[in-house]
Amino acid sequence: MYTRYQSGYLAHALSLEGVAEDALTQTIAGAKVDMNPHQVDAALFALASPLSYGVILADEVGLGKTIEASLVLAQKWAEHKRHLLLVVPATLRKQWSQELVEKFSLPSRILEASNFKEAQAAGADNPFQTESAFGEPAVVICSYEFASRKQAELAAVPWDLVVFDEAHKLRNFYKGESAKIASRLDIALKGRPKLLLSATPLQNNLQELYGLIAIIDPHFFGSLDAFKARYCRPKLEDAEFEQLRDRLKTICKRTLRRQVQETGGIKFTRRYSMTEDFRPSPDELQLYQQVSEYLQDESILSIKPGARHLVTLVIRKILASSSFAIQGTLTTMIERLEKQLPLADALNDYDAIADLADEEGVDEEDTVDPVALAAEVDQLKGFRRLADSIARDAKADALLRVLGKAFDFAERLGGKRKAVIFTESVRTQSQLKQLLEDNGHAGKIAILNGSNADPASKAILKNWLKQHEGSGRISGAKTADMKAALVDHFREAAEILICTEAGAEGINLQFCSLLINYDLPWNPQRVEQRIGRVHRYGQKNDVVVVNFINKGNRADERVFELLSKKFQLFEGVFGASDEILGSIESGVDIERHIHEIYQRCKNTEQIDAEFDQLQAKFKAELDARTTETRRSVLENLDVDVVKHLNLTKDKTEQHVNDYQEKLLLLARMMLPEAQFDTHRFLHDGHWYDVRWQKAESAHARFLRPNEGLGATLLAEGKAGLETLPVATLEFDLAHTPNGQHSCLRDFAGQSGELRVEKLALTTARQRIEHLLVTACSDSGDVLDSTQAERLLTLPARLLDAADASLDESRLVELLTEQANQRLDDALRLNDRYFTEESEKLDSWAEDRRIALDIRIKQLDQEIKDTRKAARQLTSLQDKLNAKRAIKQLEQERDRVMLDYHEEKKRIDAEEDQLLNEIEAALKLTPQRQRLFAIRWRLKAS
Repeated sequence: MYTRYQSGYLAHALSLEGVAEDALTQTIAGAKVDMNPHQVDAALFALASPLSYGVILADEVGLGKTIEASLVLAQKWAEHKRHLLLVVPATLRKQWSQELVEKFSLPSRILEASNFKEAQAAGADNPFQTESAFGEPAVVICSYEFASRKQAELAAVPWDLVVFDEAHKLRNFYKGESAKIASRLDIALKGRPKLLLSATPLQNNLQELYGLIAIIDPHFFGSLDAFKARYCRPKLEDAEFEQLRDRLKTICKRTLRRQVQETGGIKFTRRYSMTEDFRPSPDELQLYQQVSEYLQDESILSIKPGARHLVTLVIRKILASSSFAIQGTLTTMIERLEKQLPLADALNDYDAIADLADEEGVDEEDTVDPVALAAEVDQLKGFRRLADSIARDAKADALLRVLGKAFDFAERLGGKRKAVIFTESVRTQSQLKQLLEDNGHAGKIAILNGSNADPASKAILKNWLKQHEGSGRISGAKTADMKAALVDHFREAAEILICTEAGAEGINLQFCSLLINYDLPWNPQRVEQRIGRVHRYGQKNDVVVVNFINKGNRADERVFELLSKKFQLFEGVFGASDEILGSIESGVDIERHIHEIYQRCKNTEQIDAEFDQLQAKFKAELDARTTETRRSVLENLDVDVVKHLNLTKDKTEQHVNDYQEKLLLLARMMLPEAQFDTHRFLHDGHWYDVRWQKAESAHARFLRPNEGLGATLLAEGKAGLETLPVATLEFDLAHTPNGQHSCLRDFAGQSGELRVEKLALTTARQRIEHLLVTACSDSGDVLDSTQAERLLTLPARLLDAADASLDESRLVELLTEQANQRLDDALRLNDRYFTEESEKLDSWAEDRRIALDIRIKQLDQEIKDTRKAARQLTSLQDKLNAKRAIKQLEQERDRVMLDYHEEKKRIDAEEDQLLNEIEAALKLTPQRQRLFAIRWRLKAS
């Protein structure tokens, strides 16, 4: 038996707001993810100081920066901060949304052109304010392109945190107006706390890193000119270089795969490439040639100029997928255009059309002029007749040839006989399903796409819902449940899963180690995303990646060569390819370059020349001095890193275990009718487990503190606690695990008084809460805080409260001592924060001053060199010109020297103002709240 006082105490203890290391435990305990120590370390780094305007998390690829950022977002949500923004590449929006809800139970809303307009039409002033626009708060997810187009609306929201994924997209910010997206986002989000994620925050020079840091905090370094003058000199002194490294350690954290491997946290497997050549039939080649020439024709009236890239790209991708797919697309195009309807629905066979449209800034409904197309419909009908006449598909035949060989290869590497096949076309997907069923794979195939409206998928979902009825597996969101059902079906029953791009977002297929690219995207980041469905940490086996090479299309051959040889996507150790991907500007840009080649080139010679030029461009970027600069500046190679990560692991596990035990005890206190086991209990016909892995495997519900039954227990436990009267509680020392409460043995048979308070220490940017518990015996002995807290976890019963009066003055005195100690701790912490920020500002001011000194020295040297050169001149005119040049340099030097002291005054004044702002942000306001007081008796046996 337990009492209302105890459950209230424990509910408060389990939901305190605090400094990152303590508060993060709650978030981790409620997450469905195996947290690696480096990920906890990165989240703590991002949450370390309330004064920070943000950090860069630059772990090497494959180490789970998504988990790190999600952990930070979940912590902010736990602190009741609801203005959270995620800016990501368009292709990653759905994946982020699913990761947040499935792993951290965080609601999110993807904002794009269509639902943004709908919300405005429904009366929402600013759809970025999700609570007012959509009725509930949520993490907002949008693409870089969309965010930059909504600069004014973004700026109107007081964001608590902005996360930029693939943040190297912003690294040209230092170039000013030429980096339009970065500049717009900087203006819209200035002063908002930011978290930047990028494995490669600099590519060619340190100015790129300066740009990213300036987006976070414009006062971290001096001006760009000051930064270049101090750190971008050809022969940088060792002392300056080390000082730069030390400064970067406070804002940029990078962990290496090697370090994580040494902790035993992640095992990296390899990927192997298989290729299968095929040659299209004469009819297939003719169809390709005719449609390609049509798309290359600049005089086409049907496709609106603003959508030309989008429409021609999508039709080309469908054309490359299969003659069956292009036949269907042509039919839909003709039908819609004859009815003078927009072309959007005709392009939906390409399942990732929404992502592409967002990247291009094109409204899908505004792609084609149906009236102008009337004259071209007959041409499309001719293409369709040719497509109808094609009986055999050469690439499909190649799939049948290679599938058995690929299965054998995967099995030799230890994998299961399972394959995931990727296509970019929904029609091709259904054709492949039929083809494989007709060739020995009937009953062994599942399909996954953006809608899954087919009868087989619906039946799989229905059976899955029945199987998991009442369990925590069912989310209630049809799309998420459909994906979960199909992935489970693939794992347990099917042999082949045929996926489109949209269908595969956010799924984990690491139980499969064979991936077949039936259609190969041109965007290398999309390719890597696909491979990442199977080749991720947790994959036990080496992975086989199969690609097809079209020997009848030179451009297709060169695309494969670019992705395979130059970007190294298909072979090597996990993550190696991402290191290269991060060093190039963007996958979207590469896709655009390739599309332009397809649109321009009429013959093999032109194609080879264009691809040679494109490869030379990327080679120059990839061969740049990136790697050495990045490693030397960002990587912390201290021998203590691995030791530190191991300590973090032990500490995190202990904290989470303690938290889970307390949460289970709270359930025991508040659900006396439930049937309890070691880590789980049966309540209202459902099993609940505090360990998410065990809950999943046993089809139980995961008891997490931030939703469902766990959140209800915490809320009900805390409700009305402070209104409870003083009462007498009798605690039972006999009915506890042996030795667990040995610290209370000396008080057996005694009685006394106990009081609990909550102390809140609030600043402008942070709230830290503590529970203060004190108790003393009637004989005058004081229980230390550990003994008092343990007392409240013993089984107890409420006695008659008639004599439960007490003089709380002694308890208040003891609690005041505790509160003052907590206040002193907080002040020391604030002192550390202030020291860190003031040192940063000192460095910022020093940058500005040193830049002035360097500029004066440079001018002195230029004057000296110009004078020396002038002595060698022979003509009078040359001597006069040299004299004028020297005078100009001297005047500029004199102006800089005159400005020097004024500039130093301006720097000092700005530094003083910033320090005042920091001081105001750290001002502590303590507040104590009495929760309850009791008289206690400790029953010995």
